[in-house]
Amino acid sequence: MVWIPAFAEIGLGALAFGPFLLHRWSVGRWRKTPLAYPQPDKKTEPRPITVLLPVWNEALVIETKLANLASQEGVSFTLLAIDSASTDDTVQRIKRWLEKHPNAFANHELIEMEHRLGKSKAVQIALESLESNGFDGLVCMTDADASMPPNALKRLHGWFANPTVGAVGASARRSGGLGQEQVHRSMFELLREGESAYDSTPFLEGSLMMWRSRSFNASQMNIGSNADDAQIATQVRLNGLRSIHDPMVHFVDVAPTTPEGQRRQKVRRAQGLQRLLLRHRRHWRSPRIGNFSKILRREAHFHLAAPLLLVGAATASVLRWGTVLLWGMPIGTLAVLHGSLAMCELLALTSWALHRNGMHIPGLATLGSIFTGMEHLLAAMWTSFRGRSLHMWDQHTDTRVLASKQKK
Repeated sequence: MVWIPAFAEIGLGALAFGPFLLHRWSVGRWRKTPLAYPQPDKKTEPRPITVLLPVWNEALVIETKLANLASQEGVSFTLLAIDSASTDDTVQRIKRWLEKHPNAFANHELIEMEHRLGKSKAVQIALESLESNGFDGLVCMTDADASMPPNALKRLHGWFANPTVGAVGASARRSGGLGQEQVHRSMFELLREGESAYDSTPFLEGSLMMWRSRSFNASQMNIGSNADDAQIATQVRLNGLRSIHDPMVHFVDVAPTTPEGQRRQKVRRAQGLQRLLLRHRRHWRSPRIGNFSKILRREAHFHLAAPLLLVGAATASVLRWGTVLLWGMPIGTLAVLHGSLAMCELLALTSWALHRNGMHIPGLATLGSIFTGMEHLLAAMWTSFRGRSLHMWDQHTDTRVLASKQKK
Protein backbone atom coordinates (compact mmCIF):
# COMPACT_ATOMS: atom_id res chain seq x y z
CA MET A 1 0.00 0.00 0.00
CA VAL A 2 2.98 2.34 0.44
CA TRP A 3 3.45 2.82 -3.29
CA ILE A 4 0.12 4.65 -3.79
CA PRO A 5 0.80 7.66 -1.49
CA ALA A 6 4.51 7.52 -2.42
CA PHE A 7 3.86 7.99 -6.13
CA ALA A 8 1.18 10.58 -5.34
CA GLU A 9 3.76 12.52 -3.32
CA ILE A 10 6.34 12.32 -6.10
CA GLY A 11 3.86 13.34 -8.77
CA LEU A 12 2.42 16.29 -6.84
CA GLY A 13 5.90 17.44 -5.81
CA ALA A 14 7.08 17.32 -9.42
CA LEU A 15 4.06 19.31 -10.56
CA ALA A 16 4.69 21.88 -7.84
CA PHE A 17 8.41 22.42 -8.35
CA GLY A 18 9.07 21.33 -11.93
CA PRO A 19 7.96 24.70 -13.37
CA PHE A 20 10.35 26.47 -10.96
CA LEU A 21 13.29 24.61 -12.47
CA LEU A 22 12.01 25.29 -15.98
CA HIS A 23 11.63 29.01 -15.27
CA ARG A 24 15.06 29.24 -13.65
CA TRP A 25 16.59 27.59 -16.71
CA SER A 26 14.65 29.92 -19.01
CA VAL A 27 15.74 32.97 -17.03
CA GLY A 28 19.37 31.91 -17.41
CA ARG A 29 18.95 31.90 -21.19
CA TRP A 30 16.99 35.15 -21.32
CA ARG A 31 19.53 37.05 -19.23
CA LYS A 32 22.21 36.41 -21.84
CA THR A 33 20.58 39.00 -24.11
CA PRO A 34 19.45 41.84 -21.80
CA LEU A 35 17.65 44.90 -23.09
CA ALA A 36 20.29 47.53 -23.91
CA TYR A 37 20.23 50.87 -22.11
CA PRO A 38 19.26 53.41 -24.77
CA GLN A 39 21.54 56.16 -25.99
CA PRO A 40 20.20 59.65 -25.18
CA ASP A 41 18.49 61.48 -28.02
CA LYS A 42 19.67 65.08 -27.85
CA LYS A 43 16.95 66.17 -30.25
CA THR A 44 14.21 65.06 -27.86
CA GLU A 45 13.06 67.40 -25.11
CA PRO A 46 13.55 65.98 -21.58
CA ARG A 47 10.37 64.42 -20.30
CA PRO A 48 8.84 66.18 -17.29
CA ILE A 49 8.94 64.13 -14.08
CA THR A 50 6.60 64.11 -11.13
CA VAL A 51 7.83 62.24 -8.06
CA LEU A 52 4.90 60.67 -6.22
CA LEU A 53 5.54 60.25 -2.50
CA PRO A 54 2.74 58.47 -0.56
CA VAL A 55 3.14 58.90 3.21
CA TRP A 56 1.43 57.82 6.40
CA ASN A 57 2.96 58.43 9.84
CA GLU A 58 6.46 58.94 8.46
CA ALA A 59 7.62 61.62 10.91
CA LEU A 60 10.79 59.71 11.77
CA VAL A 61 12.12 59.62 8.21
CA ILE A 62 10.26 62.20 6.10
CA GLU A 63 12.77 65.04 6.35
CA THR A 64 15.64 62.73 5.44
CA LYS A 65 13.59 61.47 2.49
CA LEU A 66 12.93 64.98 1.21
CA ALA A 67 16.62 65.83 1.48
CA ASN A 68 17.48 62.64 -0.39
CA LEU A 69 15.09 63.57 -3.21
CA ALA A 70 16.50 67.10 -3.33
CA SER A 71 20.01 65.66 -3.81
CA GLN A 72 19.11 64.02 -7.15
CA GLU A 73 21.41 65.13 -9.96
CA GLY A 74 20.80 65.75 -13.63
CA VAL A 75 17.00 65.99 -13.53
CA SER A 76 14.39 68.52 -12.51
CA PHE A 77 11.08 67.34 -11.14
CA THR A 78 7.90 68.22 -9.31
CA LEU A 79 7.18 66.66 -5.93
CA LEU A 80 3.66 65.37 -5.34
CA ALA A 81 3.25 64.13 -1.77
CA ILE A 82 -0.01 62.56 -0.63
CA ASP A 83 -0.69 61.97 3.04
CA SER A 84 -3.15 59.26 4.11
CA ALA A 85 -4.46 61.08 7.19
CA SER A 86 -1.33 60.69 9.33
CA THR A 87 -1.86 60.78 13.08
CA ASP A 88 1.65 62.09 13.80
CA ASP A 89 3.24 65.33 12.58
CA THR A 90 4.29 64.07 9.15
CA VAL A 91 2.34 66.79 7.32
CA GLN A 92 3.71 69.56 9.52
CA ARG A 93 7.25 68.35 8.97
CA ILE A 94 6.74 68.26 5.19
CA LYS A 95 5.39 71.82 5.18
CA ARG A 96 8.21 73.13 7.38
CA TRP A 97 10.86 71.44 5.26
CA LEU A 98 9.42 72.85 2.03
CA GLU A 99 9.27 76.33 3.57
CA LYS A 100 12.95 76.08 4.51
CA HIS A 101 13.92 74.72 1.07
CA PRO A 102 11.63 76.49 -1.43
CA ASN A 103 13.93 75.78 -4.38
CA ALA A 104 14.57 72.10 -3.67
CA PHE A 105 12.16 71.01 -6.42
CA ALA A 106 10.87 72.57 -9.61
CA ASN A 107 7.44 72.64 -7.97
CA HIS A 108 5.65 70.84 -5.20
CA GLU A 109 2.15 69.89 -4.06
CA LEU A 110 0.80 68.21 -0.94
CA ILE A 111 -2.52 66.37 -0.98
CA GLU A 112 -4.02 65.70 2.45
CA MET A 113 -6.58 62.90 2.65
CA GLU A 114 -9.25 63.18 5.33
CA HIS A 115 -9.30 59.46 6.02
CA ARG A 116 -6.83 56.63 5.64
CA LEU A 117 -8.01 54.41 2.78
CA GLY A 118 -4.89 52.39 1.97
CA LYS A 119 -1.87 53.10 -0.20
CA SER A 120 -3.51 51.95 -3.45
CA LYS A 121 -6.29 54.49 -2.97
CA ALA A 122 -3.79 57.20 -2.12
CA VAL A 123 -1.84 56.47 -5.30
CA GLN A 124 -5.05 56.52 -7.32
CA ILE A 125 -6.04 59.93 -5.91
CA ALA A 126 -2.60 61.35 -6.73
CA LEU A 127 -2.73 59.99 -10.29
CA GLU A 128 -6.24 61.36 -10.76
CA SER A 129 -4.90 64.77 -9.76
CA LEU A 130 -2.15 64.52 -12.38
CA GLU A 131 -4.62 63.38 -15.05
CA SER A 132 -7.03 66.22 -14.27
CA ASN A 133 -4.17 68.67 -14.81
CA GLY A 134 -3.28 67.10 -18.17
CA PHE A 135 0.13 65.88 -17.05
CA ASP A 136 1.98 64.07 -19.83
CA GLY A 137 5.36 62.91 -18.65
CA LEU A 138 6.95 60.42 -16.27
CA VAL A 139 5.73 59.46 -12.81
CA CYS A 140 8.27 58.20 -10.30
CA MET A 141 6.87 56.55 -7.18
CA THR A 142 9.05 56.15 -4.11
CA ASP A 143 8.55 55.27 -0.44
CA ALA A 144 9.39 57.51 2.48
CA ASP A 145 11.73 54.96 4.05
CA ALA A 146 13.73 54.34 0.86
CA SER A 147 16.86 56.30 -0.02
CA MET A 148 18.52 56.38 -3.42
CA PRO A 149 21.88 57.39 -4.89
CA PRO A 150 22.13 60.83 -6.56
CA ASN A 151 21.96 59.40 -10.11
CA ALA A 152 18.89 57.20 -9.58
CA LEU A 153 16.21 59.37 -11.20
CA LYS A 154 18.50 60.28 -14.08
CA ARG A 155 19.23 56.60 -14.74
CA LEU A 156 15.54 55.66 -14.71
CA HIS A 157 14.66 58.67 -16.88
CA GLY A 158 17.16 57.55 -19.52
CA TRP A 159 15.28 54.32 -20.21
CA PHE A 160 12.39 56.22 -21.75
CA ALA A 161 14.46 57.14 -24.79
CA ASN A 162 13.36 53.65 -25.82
CA PRO A 163 9.76 54.14 -27.02
CA THR A 164 8.82 50.54 -26.13
CA VAL A 165 9.58 51.00 -22.42
CA GLY A 166 6.60 51.99 -20.30
CA ALA A 167 7.82 51.29 -16.75
CA VAL A 168 11.17 50.71 -15.02
CA GLY A 169 11.91 49.54 -11.49
CA ALA A 170 15.03 49.57 -9.34
CA SER A 171 16.79 46.91 -7.27
CA ALA A 172 16.41 46.68 -3.51
CA ARG A 173 19.35 46.75 -1.13
CA ARG A 174 17.97 45.86 2.27
CA SER A 175 19.83 46.78 5.42
CA GLY A 176 19.08 45.23 8.80
CA GLY A 177 16.54 42.46 8.86
CA LEU A 178 17.31 38.76 8.92
CA GLY A 179 20.10 36.93 7.16
CA GLN A 180 17.89 35.08 4.71
CA GLU A 181 16.36 38.25 3.25
CA GLN A 182 19.27 38.71 0.85
CA VAL A 183 18.84 35.16 -0.45
CA HIS A 184 15.19 35.83 -1.21
CA ARG A 185 15.98 39.21 -2.75
CA SER A 186 18.76 37.88 -5.00
CA MET A 187 16.54 35.09 -6.30
CA PHE A 188 13.64 37.48 -6.84
CA GLU A 189 15.72 40.00 -8.80
CA LEU A 190 17.35 37.29 -10.90
CA LEU A 191 13.88 36.30 -12.13
CA ARG A 192 12.91 39.93 -12.76
CA GLU A 193 16.02 40.48 -14.88
CA GLY A 194 15.31 37.45 -17.03
CA GLU A 195 11.64 38.29 -17.49
CA SER A 196 12.57 41.86 -18.46
CA ALA A 197 15.01 40.62 -21.09
CA TYR A 198 12.47 38.19 -22.53
CA ASP A 199 9.53 40.60 -22.56
CA SER A 200 8.41 42.23 -19.30
CA THR A 201 8.19 41.54 -15.60
CA PRO A 202 4.80 41.84 -13.89
CA PHE A 203 6.38 42.78 -10.55
CA LEU A 204 8.39 45.92 -9.77
CA GLU A 205 9.40 47.55 -6.48
CA GLY A 206 7.19 50.48 -5.49
CA SER A 207 9.99 51.89 -3.35
CA LEU A 208 11.52 53.21 -6.57
CA MET A 209 9.88 52.86 -9.97
CA MET A 210 9.04 55.14 -12.88
CA TRP A 211 6.47 54.93 -15.68
CA ARG A 212 4.97 56.94 -18.52
CA SER A 213 1.89 58.73 -17.23
CA ARG A 214 -0.12 57.79 -20.32
CA SER A 215 0.73 54.08 -19.99
CA PHE A 216 -1.38 53.61 -16.85
CA ASN A 217 -4.73 55.13 -15.99
CA ALA A 218 -5.76 55.84 -12.40
CA SER A 219 -9.06 54.03 -12.97
CA GLN A 220 -7.10 50.79 -13.55
CA MET A 221 -5.90 50.73 -9.93
CA ASN A 222 -7.66 48.18 -7.71
CA ILE A 223 -8.01 50.16 -4.48
CA GLY A 224 -9.23 47.13 -2.51
CA SER A 225 -5.91 45.36 -2.94
CA ASN A 226 -2.29 46.13 -2.21
CA ALA A 227 0.76 45.49 -4.46
CA ASP A 228 0.09 48.81 -6.18
CA ASP A 229 3.53 48.63 -7.78
CA ALA A 230 2.82 45.25 -9.39
CA GLN A 231 -0.60 46.48 -10.47
CA ILE A 232 1.05 49.33 -12.36
CA ALA A 233 3.83 47.20 -13.84
CA THR A 234 1.43 44.53 -15.11
CA GLN A 235 -1.10 46.98 -16.50
CA VAL A 236 1.59 48.98 -18.32
CA ARG A 237 2.49 45.81 -20.24
CA LEU A 238 -1.15 44.95 -20.88
CA ASN A 239 -1.57 48.49 -22.23
CA GLY A 240 1.11 47.78 -24.84
CA LEU A 241 4.50 48.88 -23.41
CA ARG A 242 7.28 46.97 -21.64
CA SER A 243 7.77 46.84 -17.89
CA ILE A 244 11.38 46.15 -16.95
CA HIS A 245 13.70 45.78 -13.98
CA ASP A 246 17.01 47.68 -14.03
CA PRO A 247 19.69 45.99 -11.90
CA MET A 248 22.01 49.00 -12.32
CA VAL A 249 19.97 51.38 -10.17
CA HIS A 250 18.97 50.72 -6.59
CA PHE A 251 17.36 52.01 -3.44
CA VAL A 252 18.16 51.24 0.18
CA ASP A 253 15.61 50.54 2.89
CA VAL A 254 15.43 48.64 6.16
CA ALA A 255 13.87 45.18 6.32
CA PRO A 256 11.77 44.06 9.31
CA THR A 257 14.03 42.92 12.10
CA THR A 258 11.98 40.01 13.44
CA PRO A 259 10.72 36.78 11.86
CA GLU A 260 7.14 37.79 12.62
CA GLY A 261 7.59 41.24 11.07
CA GLN A 262 9.14 39.77 7.95
CA ARG A 263 6.40 37.14 7.72
CA ARG A 264 3.68 39.79 8.04
CA GLN A 265 5.26 41.83 5.26
CA LYS A 266 5.60 38.88 2.92
CA VAL A 267 2.11 37.51 3.52
CA ARG A 268 0.68 40.94 2.75
CA ARG A 269 2.70 41.14 -0.46
CA ALA A 270 1.75 37.57 -1.41
CA GLN A 271 -1.95 38.31 -1.10
CA GLY A 272 -1.63 41.34 -3.36
CA LEU A 273 0.22 39.38 -6.04
CA GLN A 274 -2.22 36.46 -5.87
CA ARG A 275 -5.16 38.79 -6.33
CA LEU A 276 -3.43 40.53 -9.20
CA LEU A 277 -2.72 37.29 -11.04
CA LEU A 278 -6.28 36.05 -10.53
CA ARG A 279 -7.73 39.31 -11.88
CA HIS A 280 -5.66 38.88 -15.02
CA ARG A 281 -6.24 35.14 -15.52
CA ARG A 282 -7.76 35.74 -18.95
CA HIS A 283 -4.31 36.92 -20.06
CA TRP A 284 -2.47 33.75 -19.01
CA ARG A 285 -2.83 32.40 -22.54
CA SER A 286 -3.57 35.56 -24.48
CA PRO A 287 -1.78 35.70 -27.87
CA ARG A 288 -2.27 39.48 -27.89
CA ILE A 289 0.46 40.04 -25.31
CA GLY A 290 2.96 37.61 -26.81
CA ASN A 291 5.68 36.26 -24.52
CA PHE A 292 4.24 38.08 -21.53
CA SER A 293 1.41 35.55 -21.35
CA LYS A 294 3.96 32.80 -20.67
CA ILE A 295 5.46 34.85 -17.84
CA LEU A 296 2.04 35.53 -16.34
CA ARG A 297 1.11 31.87 -16.63
CA ARG A 298 4.26 30.73 -14.85
CA GLU A 299 3.93 33.36 -12.12
CA ALA A 300 0.34 32.23 -11.62
CA HIS A 301 1.59 28.68 -11.13
CA PHE A 302 4.23 29.79 -8.61
CA HIS A 303 1.83 31.94 -6.57
CA LEU A 304 -1.42 30.01 -6.87
CA ALA A 305 -1.02 26.39 -7.97
CA ALA A 306 2.34 25.39 -6.47
CA PRO A 307 1.37 26.04 -2.81
CA LEU A 308 -1.75 23.88 -3.18
CA LEU A 309 0.18 21.12 -4.93
CA LEU A 310 2.70 21.21 -2.08
CA VAL A 311 -0.14 20.73 0.41
CA GLY A 312 -1.23 17.73 -1.65
CA ALA A 313 2.29 16.30 -1.57
CA ALA A 314 2.50 16.83 2.20
CA THR A 315 -0.85 15.08 2.65
CA ALA A 316 0.40 12.13 0.59
CA SER A 317 3.50 12.02 2.79
CA VAL A 318 1.38 11.80 5.94
CA LEU A 319 -0.66 9.02 4.36
CA ARG A 320 2.51 7.15 3.43
CA TRP A 321 3.83 7.31 6.98
CA GLY A 322 0.40 6.28 8.26
CA THR A 323 0.49 3.27 5.96
CA VAL A 324 3.93 2.31 7.28
CA LEU A 325 2.71 2.56 10.86
CA LEU A 326 -0.31 0.38 10.11
CA TRP A 327 1.24 -2.21 7.80
CA GLY A 328 4.87 -2.14 8.87
CA MET A 329 8.08 -1.08 7.11
CA PRO A 330 8.13 -2.12 3.43
CA ILE A 331 10.89 -4.29 2.01
CA GLY A 332 12.88 -4.31 -1.18
CA THR A 333 12.30 -1.52 -3.72
CA LEU A 334 9.49 0.02 -1.67
CA ALA A 335 11.83 0.31 1.31
CA VAL A 336 14.33 2.22 -0.82
CA LEU A 337 11.58 4.47 -2.15
CA HIS A 338 10.23 5.13 1.33
CA GLY A 339 13.71 5.87 2.70
CA SER A 340 14.55 8.22 -0.15
CA LEU A 341 11.36 10.17 0.32
CA ALA A 342 12.00 10.35 4.06
CA MET A 343 15.43 11.90 3.42
CA CYS A 344 13.92 14.44 1.02
CA GLU A 345 11.27 15.34 3.60
CA LEU A 346 13.89 15.78 6.29
CA LEU A 347 15.91 18.05 4.01
CA ALA A 348 12.84 20.12 3.16
CA LEU A 349 11.73 20.48 6.79
CA THR A 350 15.25 21.37 7.96
CA SER A 351 15.79 24.03 5.29
CA TRP A 352 12.34 25.49 5.96
CA ALA A 353 12.81 25.61 9.74
CA LEU A 354 16.27 27.17 9.50
CA HIS A 355 15.25 29.78 6.95
CA ARG A 356 12.06 30.94 8.67
CA ASN A 357 14.02 31.43 11.90
CA GLY A 358 16.68 33.56 10.29
CA MET A 359 19.46 30.98 10.13
CA HIS A 360 21.52 31.04 6.94
CA ILE A 361 23.31 27.81 6.03
CA PRO A 362 25.04 27.55 2.64
CA GLY A 363 23.47 24.93 0.43
CA LEU A 364 20.10 25.10 2.18
CA ALA A 365 19.34 28.82 1.88
CA THR A 366 17.73 28.76 -1.55
CA LEU A 367 15.68 25.67 -0.76
CA GLY A 368 14.62 27.20 2.54
CA SER A 369 13.62 30.41 0.81
CA ILE A 370 11.36 28.51 -1.58
CA PHE A 371 9.62 26.52 1.16
CA THR A 372 9.19 29.60 3.36
CA GLY A 373 7.76 31.41 0.35
CA MET A 374 5.23 28.60 -0.05
CA GLU A 375 4.27 29.06 3.61
CA HIS A 376 3.64 32.78 3.04
CA LEU A 377 1.59 32.10 -0.08
CA LEU A 378 -0.57 29.56 1.76
CA ALA A 379 -1.05 32.00 4.62
CA ALA A 380 -2.12 34.65 2.11
CA MET A 381 -4.61 32.24 0.54
CA TRP A 382 -6.06 31.39 3.92
CA THR A 383 -6.35 35.09 4.77
CA SER A 384 -8.21 35.74 1.53
CA PHE A 385 -10.44 32.70 2.07
CA ARG A 386 -11.45 34.16 5.42
CA GLY A 387 -12.48 37.35 3.65
CA ARG A 388 -9.72 39.50 5.17
CA SER A 389 -7.92 42.03 2.99
CA LEU A 390 -4.41 43.22 3.90
CA HIS A 391 -4.40 46.35 1.72
CA MET A 392 -4.39 48.48 4.90
CA TRP A 393 -1.64 47.36 7.25
CA ASP A 394 0.11 48.42 10.43
CA GLN A 395 3.43 50.07 9.79
CA HIS A 396 6.69 48.30 10.64
CA THR A 397 7.85 50.82 13.22
CA ASP A 398 11.16 49.03 13.84
CA THR A 399 12.25 49.72 10.26
CA ARG A 400 11.53 53.45 10.63
CA VAL A 401 13.41 53.68 13.91
CA LEU A 402 16.45 51.95 12.42
CA ALA A 403 16.28 54.05 9.27
CA SER A 404 16.18 57.27 11.28
CA LYS A 405 19.19 56.19 13.33
CA GLN A 406 21.23 55.16 10.30
CA LYS A 407 20.71 58.52 8.59
CA LYS A 408 21.70 60.70 11.53
